[in-house]
Amino acid sequence: MTEKEFKHFFDNNFDGIRSYLYYRCGDKELSSDVTQETMIRIWEKQITDEGKKTIGLAYKIASDLFVSRYRRTVTESNYLKTLEFEYANTSPEEELIYNEMKEKFEKSLTDLNEKQRVVFLMSRMEGLKYSEIAEKLGISVKAVEKRMHGTLSIFKDALRLFFYLLYFSIIADRTILIFKNI
Repeated sequence: MTEKEFKHFFDNNFDGIRSYLYYRCGDKELSSDVTQETMIRIWEKQITDEGKKTIGLAYKIASDLFVSRYRRTVTESNYLKTLEFEYANTSPEEELIYNEMKEKFEKSLTDLNEKQRVVFLMSRMEGLKYSEIAEKLGISVKAVEKRMHGTLSIFKDALRLFFYLLYFSIIADRTILIFKNI
């Protein structure tokens, strides 16, 4: 598909696909994002414009991408629900630290790319082994290991920064206490 043909295809079909997705989810932003991703896929795959056949394929790609996003959102939501812990006899400061760490973890989880997030959630939520994940995703075990390593590195870096900030705030509090007592 040439650039001119793609522009024509885009102009004629973008609004229709976006409306179709909007009717499915009721979210304008999500439907626009998925439609754009659909058009990018069509351009990247250099699909030839065969009229109704290509339009049908575009709708199928959009539908698959939407379902994939929906499933990922449900998986993330279910995982985040399992993070609720019961803790007793904690000070307000400890609760604050816990909530900050939980927020940092959730933010890091949402910042992961889709491939890393899927592997991480399959490993931690479903308890699957790397070989089982590789089989389900149709990738090599090495690819699963690489994605998991990248994910854990991101979490490690995020927590390291959080602990440095926590450490320095504790030191600052102690220093202020020492000076007050002098």
